[in-house]
Formats: sequence, structure tokens, C-alpha cells
Amino acid sequence: MEQRMGHSHDHGPGHSHAPADFGAAFAVGIALNSGFVVAEAAFGFYSNSTALLADAGHNLSDVLGLLVAWGATSLAKRAPAGRFTYGLRGSSILAALFNAVFLLVSVGAIGWESILRLMQPEPVAGLTVMIVAGIGIVINAATALMFASGRKADINIEGAFLHMAADAAVSLGVVIAAGLILWTGWTWIDPVVSLVICLVILWSTYGLLRSSVVMSLDAVPPGIDVVAVRRFLQGLPGVTRVHDLHIWPISTTETALTCHVVMPSGHPGDRFLVDAAHELSHDFRIGHTTIQIELSEDAPCALAPDEVV
Repeated sequence: MEQRMGHSHDHGPGHSHAPADFGAAFAVGIALNSGFVVAEAAFGFYSNSTALLADAGHNLSDVLGLLVAWGATSLAKRAPAGRFTYGLRGSSILAALFNAVFLLVSVGAIGWESILRLMQPEPVAGLTVMIVAGIGIVINAATALMFASGRKADINIEGAFLHMAADAAVSLGVVIAAGLILWTGWTWIDPVVSLVICLVILWSTYGLLRSSVVMSLDAVPPGIDVVAVRRFLQGLPGVTRVHDLHIWPISTTETALTCHVVMPSGHPGDRFLVDAAHELSHDFRIGHTTIQIELSEDAPCALAPDEVV
């Protein structure tokens, strides 16, 4: 039994070995939103608006989320060392999971306060709420646009984008609610809008939570067809069987693969391994490939059965 490892170094779109640098976007987004949270919370208390306070609470969670996501992208760039043979790339997965869970906690707090206020509505300074929330739309939309280009390639960046895009939509809802209160005088609209905000947060968070949990469990990343990968490996010249195939994310942007291939005709040489790694990177976006070659169909490989890990 013989083992070789090939790593592709194709740096085309979708194949980078490091996350894109969004440091400036994180810094600007955190600064803008931190200032806005303070102002929004102050005016929320002044105007007696739970919708504005709910939005401020959501924005505060987003500031923390941006900090965590930024820290994870920085850690992911660290070179492998000591016990961390993949570096700290997995921190980006943990950051995405943390952001999703933290948002769910904030939803519970906002929802509870909204229900209490719905049972006992209080007067709201509608014009103040409209102005402050309107500023929030501009800040959140501008921040979301800074992350838009990286959201499809990295769920950590997608998390930051979704937070900001949802905030812009939520702020728009607050503006509409304040306008309706000014027009109708119905103060119950404010806590109702707060509950709608909670639903928006839940909707925007579900996909992030699902993806981050799946990634943390080493599931095959979305967009990679395991059947197609196995078919490709089995179709390589000289390969008669493939087993112990594993595909998992080592970060929110990088994927690894290990497998055993049976080649009774003999070891094909390093060129075979390099070409296979290149094709897996180009066609399936799998950048870290390890292929173990077994020369006999009768080799007693304990990992051959599909149910064995």
C-alpha cells in the first residue's frame, strides 16, 4: 500500500486558499454601526419606541457579529503551526455559527419585550423614529454593499452581508410603522412591527444557522456532488475501485478530500496525483486532496466498507 498527496495551486475564482480581504469593509461597517447603535438606542428611549429599540438591539448584535467575523477572517490567514496543522481556518465556521446563535438570542429578547408592550401600548414619537430609522437604512445598506461581492464564496462574509441587508429592511419597516402611527394614532403598530422584525431576523438567520451547523459537523459543502466526485475518481485511468471517500470543509472557503483508490496495474507516478488534484480543484473546488493508492483488489483495508469511518 502506498500513499501520495497532491495539492492544487490554481488561484482562479473560487479556488483561493485564503479568504478574500474584507478588512476595510469590516472596519468601516463596525465604526458606522457602533455610532448608529448609540444614537438609535438614545432616540428609542426618548421616543418611547420599542421598534426603534428592537432595531438598535439588532444592530448591536450585528456589530458584535462583524467583530467576530472579522476576527475569524484574520485568524484564518495564520499559517499552520504546532497542533493546528490546518492553521486556524476553522475559526471562520465557528464565527458563522456564533453569529447565527447570537441572533437567535437577540430575537428572543426583542420578541419578549414586544409582546409586553403589545399588551400595554404607549405613545410613540413617530417623526423622531422615522428620521432615525431612515438614517439606519442608508448606513446598513451601504455596509451590506461592501460585503456583497464575497457573499457567494464564503458563508462568513455571507453572514455579515445578511446581517446588514436585513437591518436595512428592518429599518425600512420601522419608518413605515412610524408613518402609520403618525397617520392613524394606533400605538400598537410599534410592538407589532417589532415582532415582524423578529420574523425577518429569523428568516435571514435560518440559512446561516443551517450552513454553519452542517459545516461544523464536517458535512460535504453545498455545491459539491459526492456522486459526481466518486464517478470522476472511478473514471481515472487504472482505477478499479474507490473507497473511504471523505469530503469536508476546513474553513468557510476551503474544502479537503481524502480517499483510497485501488489500482492493480501499479502505481501510475506523481503526475497522476498532480493531475487528479488539479481536476478536483478546477471542477469541484476541492483544494486539499490526499489520495491513497492500493495495488491489490484483495488488500485487507479496514476502511473499505462504506459504513466504516
